[in-house]
Amino acid sequence: MQSDIDAELLSYLTPEERAELDGLLASDAAIWRALPGPQSEAYVSEADIVGYGGAAGGGKTDLACGKSLTQHRKVGIFRLNGTELTSFVDRFADLIGNRLGYNGKDSIWRTRRADGVKVQIEFGSFPNLGDEKKYQGRPHDLLVFDEAANMRESQVRFLIGWLRTTVTSQRCQALLTFNPPTTVEGRWIIAFFAPWLDKKNPNPARPGELRWFATIKGKDIEVPDRRPFILVNDKPVYEFDAKKQVPTDIITPLSRTFIPSRITDNPYLLGTGYMATLQAMPEPLRSQMLYGDFSAGVKDDPWQVCPTAWVEAAMARWKRKDAPGKMQSLGVDVALGGDDNTVIAQRYDALWFDEPIAYPGEKCPDGPTVAGYIVAATRDGSPQHLDLFGVGAKPYGHLMDMRQDVIGVDMGAQCFESDENRAMGFFNVRSMLVWRMREALDPNKKNGIALPESKILLSELCAYTWEPVVLRGKTVIKVAGREAIIDKIGHSPDYATAYILANMDTPRSQLYSGMREARKSTQDYDPYARI
Repeated sequence: MQSDIDAELLSYLTPEERAELDGLLASDAAIWRALPGPQSEAYVSEADIVGYGGAAGGGKTDLACGKSLTQHRKVGIFRLNGTELTSFVDRFADLIGNRLGYNGKDSIWRTRRADGVKVQIEFGSFPNLGDEKKYQGRPHDLLVFDEAANMRESQVRFLIGWLRTTVTSQRCQALLTFNPPTTVEGRWIIAFFAPWLDKKNPNPARPGELRWFATIKGKDIEVPDRRPFILVNDKPVYEFDAKKQVPTDIITPLSRTFIPSRITDNPYLLGTGYMATLQAMPEPLRSQMLYGDFSAGVKDDPWQVCPTAWVEAAMARWKRKDAPGKMQSLGVDVALGGDDNTVIAQRYDALWFDEPIAYPGEKCPDGPTVAGYIVAATRDGSPQHLDLFGVGAKPYGHLMDMRQDVIGVDMGAQCFESDENRAMGFFNVRSMLVWRMREALDPNKKNGIALPESKILLSELCAYTWEPVVLRGKTVIKVAGREAIIDKIGHSPDYATAYILANMDTPRSQLYSGMREARKSTQDYDPYARI
């Protein structure tokens, strides 16, 4: 049997011997068998979410097809673009021996397992944000996300929410196959499988080891095991009476694992010359595809506003300590209900930004509640900068009534400022504020700017791109708008917005008599300009 054969021995077989072995295996009752090594380990893994691959040629497509035809009943196989699913259809046809049961119009293949159990395999894609909702309400006991690093995290998480079955004996599982990401947007996969892929993770995991995670307030938290728990004062409590709890308040962690594989684990590809193809690739693709190096080759967009290396350097300087000096500014991105968060960022002396304070939308039902959060986070009479887009005006009005030093920022307003080199102006206030963060992060400044280490803040700050456009006869900087960022990363840039606003410099009203009234009555004061 194939699973009993050592991979190293297979490499010594002649083509004739390999053909004879393949013939013997084909005569076996099983339609597919996993290769020994990583593929077999992934095939039998009991994790709820399995990450597999990390390099080219490791048998990712075959693993997905094999699990579909031998372990599951209702399968969803997804790629970012539908045209990329052809390789799966072709491989299923090879394994089954024909295309009977495949409906190309509906993108569904209906067949049977070797034990007679009916299998339905649905092929899907979601190139645009919102496309994932087409599959809402369709339960699957196996979800395959092929080349997951090319997908938006929010779409993958949304579909995993429909991982379920009514067959009590059927195991449900999500399989994420991927190579190292080549863009900043794809780095979410490293955070998702951080114990295995992030070299900075304080508690690294072995390949195939199970770890359990629960999502609390929109953030993944690693927990010791699968035991359900409830939250009491935002802390897990395991000893509780389930009969006295609302079922939705009981959190059951899901297990994850990651199993690396590469071409050297696939004897069928090893002898085809594909190895030479991978070896001939230019760096960093060579290290990514040949060795599965997740630290290589994540390239910035050529029009990226804040270079990734600059943001990472600012985060590397950050240390957990008492805030240095006075609070200088507060930045707030407001959410009322919904899936977004109200995020508060605090900046102190020496351009030291504290960790974000985030409240999920469900904890922000109205303007007065959010205004209370903002007042509680304010120190030293620091100015409060609110994005007035959408619902931001509601807490703004309440803060004005409370005589707070609040500045409402209209991101879409015209801006007559210039970049620090006075080479170009700005398309609007948003463009100026994002660019000011770039200027603050510039390592040549040596200003010691320190940002808290945060994967989500990193991804959001690095998602902004810009382009030169002509406005009023002059070339200005136009930074991508909020909707463009949402389409790119799959969620609102709440954290980046808060920190960009906290980077603003505005005089304290108590230091300048009548400043608040002056802001209302004079056009000379520009709340968007540094002093």
